[in-house]
Amino acid sequence: MAKRILIIDDEPDMVTYLATLLEDNGYEILTASDGEEGLSKVKSDKPDLVSLDLLMPNKTGIKMFREMRKDSEIANIPVVMVTGFGKDDVPSMDFKKWIQERAIRPPEAYIEKPVDPDVLLAAIKKAIG
Repeated sequence: MAKRILIIDDEPDMVTYLATLLEDNGYEILTASDGEEGLSKVKSDKPDLVSLDLLMPNKTGIKMFREMRKDSEIANIPVVMVTGFGKDDVPSMDFKKWIQERAIRPPEAYIEKPVDPDVLLAAIKKAIG
């Protein structure tokens, strides 16, 4: 049975790219366009892994991630952050440091856009096989 990955991103082109890449590599795909929809799908569908963008409308990936990690029913679902924001772009926004300061279990990987498909697939395989 294929592992299910929930892609949460507000950019339709990125969702299409990631979905195609992951489906071509044997994963079943679910999608959401913002953190609110994503959190609802995580709770209802319990995917094997979440690919999460940071900056989205309605509920950011940061808020959604924090809520996921506080909910015991979904806290252990692996998360791979996929974002256009790198610390070189916005030095004051170091997400890894932000997570560590709040004692939240960090995501399994943090991948910057444009996404290198080999890096993403390796991170996912490491997290869920």
